[in-house]
Amino acid sequence: MKLPVSTRIARRVLRGMPAPRYAVSCEPGLRIPMADGVELLADHYFPDLPDSGTPQDFPTLLVRSPYGRGFRWAALYGVAFAEQGFHVLLQSTRGTAGSGGVFQPWRDDGPDGRSTVAWLRRRPWFDGRLGLVGPSAVAYAHWALAAAPPPELKAMVMQMPLHNPRGLFHRSGVFALDDALIATTMVKTQLPGPRRFHGAATHPDPDSTAGDGYWQGTDLLDAADRLAVPTLVISGWADVALDQALQQYGRLPAGHRSLLIGPWTHTSALRKGAARIFAESLAWLRGHLIGPAPPQGQIRVAVGRTTGWRDLSAWPPAAIPLSWYPHPGGALSREPPRTDVAVGVVRYDPDDPTPSVGGNSLAQKPGVQNNKSLEERDDVLVFTGPPLTEPTEVIGAVAAEILVGPGAEPLAATLFVRLCDVDERGHSWNVCDGITRVTGPPPLTITVAMSSTAHRFLPGHRLRVQISGGAYPRFAAGRQAFRIEVRSGSTVVLPAV
Repeated sequence: MKLPVSTRIARRVLRGMPAPRYAVSCEPGLRIPMADGVELLADHYFPDLPDSGTPQDFPTLLVRSPYGRGFRWAALYGVAFAEQGFHVLLQSTRGTAGSGGVFQPWRDDGPDGRSTVAWLRRRPWFDGRLGLVGPSAVAYAHWALAAAPPPELKAMVMQMPLHNPRGLFHRSGVFALDDALIATTMVKTQLPGPRRFHGAATHPDPDSTAGDGYWQGTDLLDAADRLAVPTLVISGWADVALDQALQQYGRLPAGHRSLLIGPWTHTSALRKGAARIFAESLAWLRGHLIGPAPPQGQIRVAVGRTTGWRDLSAWPPAAIPLSWYPHPGGALSREPPRTDVAVGVVRYDPDDPTPSVGGNSLAQKPGVQNNKSLEERDDVLVFTGPPLTEPTEVIGAVAAEILVGPGAEPLAATLFVRLCDVDERGHSWNVCDGITRVTGPPPLTITVAMSSTAHRFLPGHRLRVQISGGAYPRFAAGRQAFRIEVRSGSTVVLPAV
């Protein structure tokens, strides 16, 4: 069957892709039986050889998606890979886009993936070489299959991948409100029936849902251990699943992994980064399914938004920890304070919660944003360093240690800490951040793990650290007002390379 007009148009607007090697045809609406008799729908894209051409074997890529099989998915995964010499089976997961059964997020991906591979073995065009590729929940479905990998599986590309859905919606004990609402709104408006997922994902207290077992067995990180399948992990510095992608890479055996991290969010990666992501994915899959195999162990990262790309020998790279200390009056210095004093007070009002600006989220404006208006609020502590005299490059995980001064009552609060880059115009651009719960009687020492980054602070720019009581609606607003005294001796530690 010829490709639909909408798919052909969508493929033409994907810029930066290599020239096609083959024309492409499609078998739409294939019905694939699962072990329980439910049938899932799939479209088969394949290189279209002329009748007089010599028969050729092509490897197969499997893309198991809950997002449908139409616009953009058909072009970016079906056509774009098939025209480079692959069979592509683009399958709608259970209960989505016409596939039978009930959609139960995170539940059926392993068994249904194995049933799909069993069906592939019976196809005359399947030659025993299988690769997996896809982003986000597609990557989750592939991790479920990789937990018990079939012998045909020879290569994987995990794009903006997640392996722990509970961890995505509940970070460091804090409910990721915006991400949970966006994800569950998509599920409830597009798919029937997943009430338990909606309740578990949007409940602000994950412990209250643990008893019903919804999240039990949904963390697939162990699948990466001892997995001898060459795997390319792709993420973005503003990807909501960045931490999970780095965990996956870290657990994969050395010699079977590579890493690519660009200046992307979870949703912009396949738009702004489509050409690079496709090129890297294609090279990986072609090398391991067709040959010659590409080098493994490569680590390529974007440094900031404009500095360019860097090849690293290890992740995280060797670094020198640089400690920056907040001082009274809003100063930030490499010099530790000489006396133990209060450097500021974090105040939080549930009737006017501190708003969120940018960052690693699924919100409408994620990623790097100007924080100037946020920093003008009186509930955000701001500490700014002097203009830098030379470039400072930070690659790796950033962490803050906040000393909380004494108080009359035990705390039940949150602390949000953010590192920013202030340019010559005074614009404050977020680099990375983190949040954590604060509980117990003060005084306390609170460690706030911030996300990893690769950023170059230029001469004339200044480092800035924000400390506040939240970031709403990115994270759920607290119900009670609180006051936290931040003491001197608090630090933000940067991995300088």
